[in-house]
Amino acid sequence: MKQYDAKKILNIALAGHSGCGKTSVAESILYLAKVSDRLGKIADGNTMLDFDSEEIKRQASIMTAVAPIEWKNTKINLIDTPGLFDFAGGVAEGMRAADTALIVVSGKDGISVGTEKAVEAATKAGLTKMFFVNGLCDEDARFYRVFETLKATFGPSVCPVVVPYIQDGQANTYVNLFDYKAYKYDAKGNVTPTALPDMGDRLEGLREAIKEAVAETSEELLDKFLEGEEFTPEEIILGVSQGVRDGSICPVFCGDAHNTFAIDQLLNSLTWLAPSAAQGGEIGVDLDGEPVEISVNKDAATAAIVFKTVADPFIGRLSYIKVVSGKISPDTPVINMRTGAQERISKVLTMTGKKQSETDYIGAGDIGAVPKLVSAKTGDTLCSPLRKVVLDGIDYPVSSYTMAIYPAKKGDEDKVAQAISKLADEDPTIRFESNHETHEMLVSGLGEQHLDVVISRLKSKYNVEARLQNPKIAYRETIRKKVSAQGRYKKQSGGHGQFGDVWIEFEPYDTDDLEFAERVVGGAVPKNFFPAVEKGLRDAIKKGVLAGYPTVGIKATLYDGSYHPVDSSEMSFKTAASLAYKNGIPNAMPTLLEPIGSLKAYVPDNNMGDVMGEVNKRRGRVLGMSPAEHGTQVVEAEVPMSEMSDFSTFIRQITQGRGSFEFTFARYEDCPANVAQKVIEKAKAEMGDD
Repeated sequence: MKQYDAKKILNIALAGHSGCGKTSVAESILYLAKVSDRLGKIADGNTMLDFDSEEIKRQASIMTAVAPIEWKNTKINLIDTPGLFDFAGGVAEGMRAADTALIVVSGKDGISVGTEKAVEAATKAGLTKMFFVNGLCDEDARFYRVFETLKATFGPSVCPVVVPYIQDGQANTYVNLFDYKAYKYDAKGNVTPTALPDMGDRLEGLREAIKEAVAETSEELLDKFLEGEEFTPEEIILGVSQGVRDGSICPVFCGDAHNTFAIDQLLNSLTWLAPSAAQGGEIGVDLDGEPVEISVNKDAATAAIVFKTVADPFIGRLSYIKVVSGKISPDTPVINMRTGAQERISKVLTMTGKKQSETDYIGAGDIGAVPKLVSAKTGDTLCSPLRKVVLDGIDYPVSSYTMAIYPAKKGDEDKVAQAISKLADEDPTIRFESNHETHEMLVSGLGEQHLDVVISRLKSKYNVEARLQNPKIAYRETIRKKVSAQGRYKKQSGGHGQFGDVWIEFEPYDTDDLEFAERVVGGAVPKNFFPAVEKGLRDAIKKGVLAGYPTVGIKATLYDGSYHPVDSSEMSFKTAASLAYKNGIPNAMPTLLEPIGSLKAYVPDNNMGDVMGEVNKRRGRVLGMSPAEHGTQVVEAEVPMSEMSDFSTFIRQITQGRGSFEFTFARYEDCPANVAQKVIEKAKAEMGDD
C-alpha cells in the first residue's frame, strides 16, 4: 500500500454492543475494497479481523484488530473493537487510536447498553461520532423505529444520511438524502441507480431533518432556514461536514453487512464527512509539565503513542503505534518517555488483521506496528530526542473481578506467573499479584469471561494449565482481655541442656502488629535474652489460636522469669516465649477479625434500591449516596470482603452492564459469632487435611 498524506488518512474505530455486527461491517468493507477476495463470516471462523483462536471459538471479538483499506484515493484505517463488556480494554485502545467512532447498531435489537457505552467512550475521547444501523435484510429489522430511538436517546444531533426503502419486508433499495438518489442492490451485492421510490411524507420529513441539522451549524444558514429559503446541495454538504466535525451532527447510515448492501455509500460518505488525521493534533506535556501543542505534521519532530501490544510466543512482541507527528522508521531515533531509553526500530509494518506487510515508515496521522521493541508497553510515548513530550496514555476500565489461580501441576507456579505477566502486557486490564499472607496468586479482570479467556490462553499460547477458585480471605485474630502467662522450657539431653523461663503479660493494644515491652527487675531475665523473647513472640503471632490467622493488636510485656547460667540460650528463651503465647492467648478472649472494604458503586438511578438492598444482604452498611454523571448515582458503603466475591456479576446483571464499582480494603472489624464459627471450623478442617 502506498504512503498517504495525513489529509487523506481516516482512522475509524468500529464500536457497539456485542452481536450488532461490527466485525461483519469491517469484513464487508474489506471485501468491497478488494483487500479480501471473499466475504469473511464469523460463523465460518474465516474473518480477517477475528483471527485469534479464542475469537473463532467464541464467535465474538475479544481484542482490537486493525486493517487499512484504500477507497477513492483515501486510506481508511479500520479499528475493530470488542463489544463484550469483559473486553472493554480493547475499546479504550481503539478509541485512543481513532479520530472517528462508527457506532454499529442492530436494526433488529436497536439501542443496547453497548451502544450507550460506545457513545460515552467516543465522547470522552473527543471523537467524531457516526451511526450505522446494520442487518436491515432481517425481516425483523425496523430501521425507522431504531432511528427514532437514536434521536430520542442522543438528541437532535442525530441526522439521517442513508435510509432504506422497505417493500414486502425487503430492504434492497437505499436512498441517499444528500444527493437525493436511490440505489438498488441485487442478491450478489451489485448496485444500480434507480428512481426515487414513493415514500410519501417520510422522505420529505427526513430531508427536513437534515436541513434543521444544517441550519444549526452557522448563523448564516440558520437565518436562511428561518426565512424558508432552500439550501443549495453545496450548502447541505458543507453544513453537514462542518457539523460532523464539530460534533453538532451525528450522521446515521444503514445497510446490511452480510450482503454488502449500502456499504459503498457508507464508504463514499466517510471520505468527505469524517475528519482526516490531519485535523487531529494533540496536547502533550513537556519535561517541565507544561502543555505542548502537537500538530499532525510529517516534517515535525516525531511523537507517537503505543496503543496496543501483542506478545506472542511465535511472532514475538508487536507494538501497534499511532504517529501524531513526524514519522516512525528504522532510521528515526526515538526515546521511550516512560523509561528514558532509546528504542531500536528494526522495521515497521502495516497490519491487516494478523497479516504483516513491511513498509518504509509510518507517517504522521497513520497507524502501523513495530516488532521487538525491548521496553515499550501500551500507553508509552515514543518521541524524538530533540522534542521530548509525553502524550496522553490510555484510560483503561478498573478490573474488579478477582480470583485465585492455581497451576494444574504442583511446582508450575512460576510458569503461571510468567505467562500471566506476558498476557498482562497485551491486556493491561489483567492484574496479577501474589498474596503472601494467604499464599495465593490472584488474577483480576473485567468479568468471568475475561478470566476464562486468560485460562484458555495460558494453555493455548504458553502450554500452562491452571484453574480458578474463590480467593481466601485474610482474616486476623486479636484479644479482648488482659492476661498473664508463663512459658517454661526445660530440656536435658546430655551435655548442655536448654532452659528458659518467662512470665509475659498480654493485653489489647492499638497496633497492627505486636508491641513488645519489658519491666524485668533484679535481672530475673538477662537483657541479652530480651531480643530472643521478642523474636519468639513475633514468630508465634503468625498463627492465632482460633483458626491459625495472624494475631494483631497485642501488647506483650515481659515482667519476670528465670534463667540458668549454663543451660539458658537464645533458642530456649525464644521457645519459652512461644509457650507463654500458647498458654496465655486462649484465656484472653481471642476473637476473629474480618477485613472490611470501602465500596463505591456507580449505578443508574433506577437501580439504587437494588444495590442498597444487596449491600444489606451482604452484611454491609450503606454510608450515603451522591449524584454522578449521566443520570447515575454513587452508592457508598462498607462491606465485608468475604461477601464480595460475586458482586461484579451481580452489578452487571442488575444494571445490564451500565453499572461499575470500586472496592478497596478499609480496616478490620470483629467478625459476627455465627460467621466466625464457620470460618474457624473451615480453617480447622483444612489444617486437619494438611
